[in-house]
Amino acid sequence: MSDTARAGESDEGGRGAAEATTDEVLAEVGPRLRRIRKERGATLAGLSDATGISVSTLSRLESGLRKPSLELLLPIARAHQVPLDELVGAPPVGDPRVRAEPIVRHGRTHWPLTRQPGGLQAYKVLEPKRTAEPDPRTHEGYEWLYVLSGRLRVVLGEHDVVLEAGEAAEFDTRVPHWFGSTGEGPAEFLSLFGPQGERMHVRARPRARSKEG
Repeated sequence: MSDTARAGESDEGGRGAAEATTDEVLAEVGPRLRRIRKERGATLAGLSDATGISVSTLSRLESGLRKPSLELLLPIARAHQVPLDELVGAPPVGDPRVRAEPIVRHGRTHWPLTRQPGGLQAYKVLEPKRTAEPDPRTHEGYEWLYVLSGRLRVVLGEHDVVLEAGEAAEFDTRVPHWFGSTGEGPAEFLSLFGPQGERMHVRARPRARSKEG
């Protein structure tokens, strides 16, 4: 059998499966309409008054003898004060949590927080307590750091600073830079990195200034 013939069979099979799934969804709309109406203590006559849809049409919808349409379902959803999805039984939303495995690189643990390759990348990073000499590097891109806990040493060009928890830094990575342990304890921070030009435009809440006097 040729590849074209196999593709044709595959397309027909796919269309058949999709049509079967649609028919199954539509077949469950009627019982769902009846259940929702009874849960609200409404009668067919009362729902007819609220929607302008005849009692006979509502009855046929609930029994499956009338195919549901947006023209019929929208006023019913408004009358019951429920989302349209609840009437048609929309599929549940997928789990949005990112479950990537941690990556250990040069003694530092990274937890990826983004799923898609390319573009902006986000990581939660744990820098262990250790003694390390700054070794500034350069590369294309733009980076943003936010310290969650501990203290993080950041060397950027001629600057050598320590970020406390709640502080952030952002910089062009073409400037020689390095960040790591202060040697006092571990530090946990967020790192967002993007190609050159994709700046994060994120700011940390400024620390409250100490009162004078």
